[in-house]
Amino acid sequence: MSRPAPLLAALLLALSGAPALAGTVWVASQQGARLSRIEASAVADATAVPAAPATVAAGGGWLFLSHPDGHAITVAEAATGKVLRRLPYAGQVFGLAASADGRTVFATDWSGHRVDRISAQDGRVEGSAATGRDPAHLVLDRAGRLFVADRESRQVSVIDAAGMERIATIPVGEAPFALALDPAETRLYVGNVRSNDLTVIDTASLKPVATVPAGAMPYGVAVSPDGARVLVTNQGAGTVTVLDTQTLKITAMIGVGRYPEGIAVVGEGGAARAYVANWFSDDVSVIDLQNLEVVARLPVAEGPRSLAVAREGGR
Repeated sequence: MSRPAPLLAALLLALSGAPALAGTVWVASQQGARLSRIEASAVADATAVPAAPATVAAGGGWLFLSHPDGHAITVAEAATGKVLRRLPYAGQVFGLAASADGRTVFATDWSGHRVDRISAQDGRVEGSAATGRDPAHLVLDRAGRLFVADRESRQVSVIDAAGMERIATIPVGEAPFALALDPAETRLYVGNVRSNDLTVIDTASLKPVATVPAGAMPYGVAVSPDGARVLVTNQGAGTVTVLDTQTLKITAMIGVGRYPEGIAVVGEGGAARAYVANWFSDDVSVIDLQNLEVVARLPVAEGPRSLAVAREGGR
C-alpha cells in the first residue's frame, strides 16, 4: 500500500484560497502531504494536509482523504481545499466514497475486511458491512448500492448502503483494486492487478459479462463522459490502455509517467480530458480524449496516488 520511500513529509503552506470551478480536479499526494487543485491544464494551487493521504473522494461540496497509517479521514472544502476537521477511524481506512450531499462517507477498512458508513460531521460509524479480504476502492451508484473491490478475495462485494447489508458477491480476476461505473450505471468496470485484465459487470443482473486484457497491472479505471471508452492505468508499464466499450477491444496505449495509479475524467465532447496521477513521477498527465494524446505533464508534490472531481452541485 505504500511507496518504497519515507511516508512522512513536512507540511507545505497553502498557495491560494481562491474558490474552485465546477469540474475541478483534486490530486492527493501521499508522500508530499499535499492536496493540489488542477484547472484545465495547470496546477492552480495546493494545500497542506495531514501526513500520507492515500485516496481522495468528493461529495456535497466536500473532499475526503483517507490516512491508512494515521487511522483517520480528513474533511476539506471542495472549493478551496481548506482542511476543516479530522475524523478518527479505528481501522486502516483506504477507499472512500461520498454521498451526493456530502453528509455521509463510506470507507473500506483494509485490515478489518469491512466497509463502514460514517457521519461526515462527527465521524460516528452509523453502520458496517462485511466484505472480502483487503477491500480497496469502492463506488456508490445512484440506486444506493456500494460496489467494493475485495483485492485478496477475487470478488466485488455489493452492499445496500441504506441497510449496510451485503447483497451479493461477484467473481472477478486476480487482485481487483479499482473500479468505475459508466455514466448510465449499467456497467461496472473492474481492474484486476495481478491478472492484467478488466472484468465487465452488468449492474442489473450483478453478473460478470466479460473479462478482457487491459495492460500490465491495471491500477486505475475511468469511463469517458460519453460512455464510449474505458481508460485503465497500467502501473507496470507506465501507460493508459483505452478500450472501446462496445467491442471491448484495445484501441490505444498512451504513455504517461512512472507507476500511474489514479485516473479521473472531466469535460464533455472535444473538451474532455483524462488526468492521471503518476505515483513515482510526482506529476499528473493530462490526456486529450478526442485525439488520445498527452497534452501536458503537471508537476505536483511527491507521491500523487488518487484524484477526485469536485463538480457543481457537490457530486
